[in-house]
Amino acid sequence: MDLNEKKNELLSQIDELVLEYYKTVHSSKKEFSPGSRIPYAGRVFDEKELTELVHSGLEFWLTSGNYTERFEKGLADYLEVPFCSFVNSGSSANLLAFMTLTSPLLGERAISRGDEVITVACGFPTTVSPIVQYGAVPVFVDVTIPEYNVDVKELEKALSPKTKAVILAHTLGNPFDLQKVKDFCEQNKLWLIEDNCDALGSEFKIDGKWVKTGTIGDIGTSSFYPAHHITTGEGGAVYTKNPLLHKIIRSIRDWGRDCVCASGQDNRCGHRFDGQFGSLPLGYDHKYVYSHFGYNLKATDMQAAIGCVQLERLPSFSQKRRKNYQTIYNGLKHLQEYIELPVSCENANPSWFGLLIMCKQEGARTPIVKRLEENGIQTRMLFGGNLLRHPCMEHIKAMGGSYRSIGNLEQTDRVLNSAFWVGVYPGLSKEEIDYMIQSIERAVTDEPISI
Repeated sequence: MDLNEKKNELLSQIDELVLEYYKTVHSSKKEFSPGSRIPYAGRVFDEKELTELVHSGLEFWLTSGNYTERFEKGLADYLEVPFCSFVNSGSSANLLAFMTLTSPLLGERAISRGDEVITVACGFPTTVSPIVQYGAVPVFVDVTIPEYNVDVKELEKALSPKTKAVILAHTLGNPFDLQKVKDFCEQNKLWLIEDNCDALGSEFKIDGKWVKTGTIGDIGTSSFYPAHHITTGEGGAVYTKNPLLHKIIRSIRDWGRDCVCASGQDNRCGHRFDGQFGSLPLGYDHKYVYSHFGYNLKATDMQAAIGCVQLERLPSFSQKRRKNYQTIYNGLKHLQEYIELPVSCENANPSWFGLLIMCKQEGARTPIVKRLEENGIQTRMLFGGNLLRHPCMEHIKAMGGSYRSIGNLEQTDRVLNSAFWVGVYPGLSKEEIDYMIQSIERAVTDEPISI
């Protein structure tokens, strides 16, 4: 028996053991009973993810490699974009997307320190962090309720001669008005980054055609943290249709190098030792020429191996999220006296990350959330609510930085004070969803929750 035959025989035995392990350890889900913990999100997987993870581990290629290439191509094909780069987190994806727009290769359109970037304060901090950390100026506009996305009427008010870009997230999978935001950016020659971390699988009809969110702006980002639409554990992605932006993305992701060789590859360009770059010696090794100040934001092949299988499940995951959302929505819509439920933008088809509930009575959220948590239902705030009210913002001006806000962000403060959300992820059972509906109804109407 030659080495390949022995390898395949061992892999077959290992695969059988992985299947047995999955069935023994992971496949059995405890029967639901009222009061059992219902998480807002979770991993949905079977033996296929474990098998690919083990195969990748056995290959022992500890950085990005074949599985990474497969995952990047699969995600690009799903999104119908030519370029996709796998990174180590959604936060790194946002960092990379922003820093790409600071590249000198973009000439006058490059973001410089002191330039302004329009965004919202109602969301997650890592949409805003790269702007602040680079020394650009975030300009915060309000959101609308019950969409919980950017108020597009405020964009013109936020515009100034220093504005270079708009960076916005699709809140809990609900797309913002991409047609109006895209038109605004094109009219004013602004970059648009779509933070698609909570919205993978969502769609928007743009110019009469349904397209995936994250692909309409200049750059889109995703997160594959275990709570998200698919998971690689830690992980994220940056994608674009623009070849120059892709070139910059790859450079900054991979230490800032000028070379385009993949990990373990040498002299792909055929000119490794005969180029002239800057004031470096003629023929200086191209693998160590740096065109940007970059990072190492790559992920590993073990993560990508999981992602390759998860990507196959994404369409069914999105379908189940929409179904779960609609079931919970229908079960709560008679409570409009007490709560306000989300509305999606016209021409949007969300792949929901969660269902947000706005309490109409001032001060009602805390006792409602406390009762739900005590009865096993995990809840979440809409991330930072209003980022301007967090301790981190107090340090910006102390460090010599600045920001602007348009108006008093009244709706953002409503989210901060009165909103929470519950999960709709594909792992929820009918019994869990029914219990959630019953529990939320009794909590908001101040009735006892049955256990």
